[in-house]
Amino acid sequence: MNEKWIRSSLRDVPLYYNPRIDAFRMDNNANLLGPNPVVERVLKEMADSDVNFYPTTYSDPLRTALAEFYDLEMDNFIAGNGSDEMLDVCFKMLLQCGEKVVTPYPTYALHSFFVKVNTGNMVQVDLKEGFELDPDEVNRTEGKLVLLCTPSNPTANAFKMEDIVKIVEGRDRPVIVDEAYGEFVRESFIGLVNDYDNLIVTRTFSKAFGLAGIRVGYAVSNKDFAQTLMRAKTPLSLNLVSERIAIAALKDTRFVKKTVRMVEKNRGSLSKGLGALGFEVFPSDANFILAKSPMPSDQLVSNLAKKGILIRDFGKLRMLEDCVRITVGTAEMNARLLSRLAEVLEECR
Repeated sequence: MNEKWIRSSLRDVPLYYNPRIDAFRMDNNANLLGPNPVVERVLKEMADSDVNFYPTTYSDPLRTALAEFYDLEMDNFIAGNGSDEMLDVCFKMLLQCGEKVVTPYPTYALHSFFVKVNTGNMVQVDLKEGFELDPDEVNRTEGKLVLLCTPSNPTANAFKMEDIVKIVEGRDRPVIVDEAYGEFVRESFIGLVNDYDNLIVTRTFSKAFGLAGIRVGYAVSNKDFAQTLMRAKTPLSLNLVSERIAIAALKDTRFVKKTVRMVEKNRGSLSKGLGALGFEVFPSDANFILAKSPMPSDQLVSNLAKKGILIRDFGKLRMLEDCVRITVGTAEMNARLLSRLAEVLEECR
C-alpha cells in the first residue's frame, strides 16, 4: 500500500487496545455481574418483529424514553452507536481542521483518537495532586472546546462539580462532559443542560446497564445545540434491536441498582486487599480501581494473564508509571484476583 494514499495526520495513529489473550477480563470496565436481564426478554419479544424495516432515522423511541427518564424533552437528546459515536459527532460538527481541544491529562485514550481523526489537535492540562482538575489552567488554555471525563478514566475519581462549573462558565466555548461512569456517582450535569448554551453531556449503556455488546450511547444538551449536533450524525446508526433493549433497560433499572450496590460493597474490600499486597491504591468513584504496582506493571499484567486474569496496564504513561486499572467484580471474582496477584508477586521476588 502506498503511504501517500493515507491522510498525513493519520499515518501515525495506532490501533486501539485489542488484547488477544484467553483470560477472565477485569481490564475493560464492563459490567461483571453479566448481561442485563432485559436482553433475554426483549429478544423473545422481537422474534416476530419487523426487523426487515429500518428503525426511525434518529432513534425517536429511545430519545422519547430518555426524555421521560430524565424529565427533559426528546429534542434534548441524540442517541447512537455508543457514547463514542456521540463524541465523534461532536467533533465532526464543532472542529475545523487544526483547531484545538483542551482536555485533562491523563484521560480516556479514545478522546485523543476522535479529536485526531476529525482533524483536530489535543492540548493537555495536567491534573493536580490527587488527579484533581485545575479549572483555572484549563480556562487559561486556548482551544476551540473542552472535553472532560468524570469519573475520570483511568484515574477513577469524580471531579468536583464546582470545578467543572467553573470551566463551563469560564469561557465562551463548548464543554463536553463524558459521564460514561455516571451511574456510580450521585451527581450529574444532565440536569443542567438547559441552563447553559455550551454544555454537552455524553452517557452510555455499556457500564452500569450491562449492555456493552449492544453499543448504545447518547448525548444531552439544550435543544438548539442538540439539534445542531444531530446534523453531523449518521442517520440510522443505531439498530432496532439495540434500541429496544436500551428502552427496556431504562424502564426497569433494578439491574443497574444491583450493579451499583455490588460495586459500592466490593470496591473498598478490593482496595484493602490490593493495599495489603503492596499496591498504592488511588480513591475511586467508579466501577474500577487505579493502583500502582509494587513491581513493573507490564510484568505483573503479563504474568497475571498467564494465570487466567487480564487487567489493564497503564504503566508506560507519564504520571501513571507502573499503574494498573482493575474492574471491580463480585466478592468471589475479587478474591480470585487477589489470590492470583499474590502468586505473581511471590513468584517474582
